[in-house]
Amino acid sequence: MKILIINGVNLNMLGRRDRSIYGEMTLKELNFAVKKYAASKKVKTSFFFSNSESEIVKKLQNTNADGVILNAGAYSHYSYAIRDCIECISKPVIEVHLSDISKREDFRKIRVFDGVVAQCYFGEKEKSYFRAVDYLCGL
Repeated sequence: MKILIINGVNLNMLGRRDRSIYGEMTLKELNFAVKKYAASKKVKTSFFFSNSESEIVKKLQNTNADGVILNAGAYSHYSYAIRDCIECISKPVIEVHLSDISKREDFRKIRVFDGVVAQCYFGEKEKSYFRAVDYLCGL
């Protein structure tokens, strides 16, 4: 199995951004932890980061992975372009968030990907990604 992990807008700021909300890991450290966890389950991973909505859409449209784990950052709350793309592709997409979006600002409680993603995990820092790997392995 091959899983593509897409990290979106501002996730390159991990380790510098509010650590009480997002944790201590940098994006590089997060990717390494997810890669190690997935490898323990015999899953191959590839990683993509972009602050650009259009680049995320392009990557989703062209993936040959068996499944996608997507942390689109703030785009998760308002990007209908990414939502429409997820709806059009034939790959399961799992939405993840490091923070507990249900306990944050009202605009962060809006999930425009709801209804087109296979599952959503949030509020468990890197474990949100691990749970997404487990979900995809169970398909």
